[in-house]
Amino acid sequence: MTDQTRKRINFLQEFSIPLIAGVIMALIWANLTPESYNHFVHNKLFGNFSLHFFVNDIFMVFFFAMATVEITQSLLPGGDLNPLKRAISPIMATFGGVIGPVVIYLVLNHFMGSPDFLKGWGIPTATDIALAWLVARLVFGAYHPAVSFLLLLAIADDGIGLLIITLFYPDPLNPIAPVWLLFTLTGMLIAYFLRKKNVKNYWPYIIFGGTLSWIGLYLTGIHSSLALVFIVPFLPHPTKEQAGLFEDDPEDPDPSTLKEFEHDWKIFVDFGLLLFGLTNAGVQFSGISTVTWLVFFALVIGKTLGVFTMGSLSALIGFPLPKGMNHKDLFVAGLVASMGLTVALFVAGVAFTDPSLQGAAKMGALFSAGSVFLSFIASKLLRIQRKATEVSNTQHKQN
Repeated sequence: MTDQTRKRINFLQEFSIPLIAGVIMALIWANLTPESYNHFVHNKLFGNFSLHFFVNDIFMVFFFAMATVEITQSLLPGGDLNPLKRAISPIMATFGGVIGPVVIYLVLNHFMGSPDFLKGWGIPTATDIALAWLVARLVFGAYHPAVSFLLLLAIADDGIGLLIITLFYPDPLNPIAPVWLLFTLTGMLIAYFLRKKNVKNYWPYIIFGGTLSWIGLYLTGIHSSLALVFIVPFLPHPTKEQAGLFEDDPEDPDPSTLKEFEHDWKIFVDFGLLLFGLTNAGVQFSGISTVTWLVFFALVIGKTLGVFTMGSLSALIGFPLPKGMNHKDLFVAGLVASMGLTVALFVAGVAFTDPSLQGAAKMGALFSAGSVFLSFIASKLLRIQRKATEVSNTQHKQN
């Protein structure tokens, strides 16, 4: 691979161009020829499985796995969220980022909505990981501790969001069956055994542990895209993290199994997000109604205030924000987290069966992408200090 080609690939990855392109393509296609778009996304390819299934239930397994790699590294000694008490703050902020939108949605619905809108309370609870990751890097700089804070928050946020979908928006044809989680537990035990035997190749972990984890979640009725979240932490990794989040260590002659897995799959995931955007963001522009604004304000106001309030409370009771992150950064991080977009689109699809309500709710989810601009404006007004690569590397080595 030439240097020029590598630079182009890095540019596309850095700015999430494949994901953004997929979202734009989906919006155009779904509004110009909706029947053609729906056929492309939901037509059965193999048996009863559509392209939508393969993207959301199989490809996204590796997306969540990449995020789990970064979380695992950040929790190691020397990582951005170590010692463990530093992880308490983003976890508390996560709960604020779930509870805040629900409260705002229900309160606004009480005064200006309708009982018909109540089922939409779960739509604004999740954060779009990919876009939050991208915008956080642009607003704060790729090596600012707020990036790792937001990544952990977004992963936990979406985990809770998927749990909300499972518990409160169940598929009547596939009731929850917790007994099948024994498959996932068995997959974790296999991964643990492989780690104890010092197996360096990541494939046995993925094939045996990951497959069993996926089967367990799928049969249980929990979204199977989280399968490798339970396996990746068992991949052999160094006892101490030498590089920062999203950062390779060029001086490491013997990269760990965890790092090899990330290196081998990252390009696949980054470019595969084009298909994710294409199959999930196709929403027809329909009439804007009250439910549109319920979703939008619940995301932007509820998520921002929820993250800021609970993050501040955690610092007050003795669980500080990551080193180098202050309360101004926390507020802007809450704004970045308010982008529900694709995840909110998915929840809107299961929350409402009425096409008009579903379309209006999805419009609110799409409008939440406006938090990109609000985040940049807030960062300028609050004079957020970006951390460039060179500065971050120097600081990291000094620490």
